[in-house]
Amino acid sequence: MAAVAEKAIGADNQVIHRQSPAAETEREYQRDVKNLVDLLSKLNPSAKEFFPSSYAAPGGGAGGHRVSDGRISADAPIFVSWNDFYHNNLLMTNNGSSKDSSSDGSSNNQPNPRRRNGYNQGRRRTNYRLRGAEREDSIRRTVYVSDIDQLVTEEKLAEVFANCGPVVDCRICGDPHSVLRFAFIEFSDEDGARAALNLGGTMLGYYPLRVLPSKTAILPVNPKFLPRSEDEKEMVVRTVYCTNIDKKVTQTDVKVFFERFCGEVSRLRLLGDNLHSTCISFVEFVQAESAID
Repeated sequence: MAAVAEKAIGADNQVIHRQSPAAETEREYQRDVKNLVDLLSKLNPSAKEFFPSSYAAPGGGAGGHRVSDGRISADAPIFVSWNDFYHNNLLMTNNGSSKDSSSDGSSNNQPNPRRRNGYNQGRRRTNYRLRGAEREDSIRRTVYVSDIDQLVTEEKLAEVFANCGPVVDCRICGDPHSVLRFAFIEFSDEDGARAALNLGGTMLGYYPLRVLPSKTAILPVNPKFLPRSEDEKEMVVRTVYCTNIDKKVTQTDVKVFFERFCGEVSRLRLLGDNLHSTCISFVEFVQAESAID
């Protein structure tokens, strides 16, 4: 009886040993999914739950599996080729067993963790390419203008460059009290941007303009960040934005500094993180004259 028991225990151990690779694969898959959920939760605080691309809604097909129509789905991982999608997503192996392409080459409908981890890469990479193409097109339609006189307004600058083509956007940047201001002007087409390069050296105010092809696009203004009421507009006029603040400087230090030279501060926020070597601050004064100072 003891010998029989030993053989039985040995057989059980062999079964457990044979099953351990599959169990290890499942544990790795569960760990990868958990890490991915944690990452998405940090990137998108409103995200509540992650569903792999192989997830099927109830009633989507027999046994809860999705029924493919033979077309490549938008969320298919990029390593899936079109050859895997003919014959209703079923391929026949040499030994006659069926191989579902949704399992990425595994037989008996066993899911492949590598396929699941691809969840939405295809769609995201397509979106990145589209946004990248739009950005490159915007850059080709934009010129960089420097040495702008402090008395020149965005309206006046856009009026001058409108002779080259329809102006979509015009942004003047830099200290308004300095002659070293610069601007980005975006046209509706590339012809306008090429024609604008000929305006280099044009006298506008007391200084000749310098016009070069732009290396960046103009970011669109998000309407939800603009002031919506008269009170908000007044608050914006009384607020200044400060950057390049040493991390050793405290919020009290910033407030004391501005009140000493400009005027009474009604509200102040000092912001920083571990990625940047300096901090930024928004300082709201009681009087708009203090913000100008």
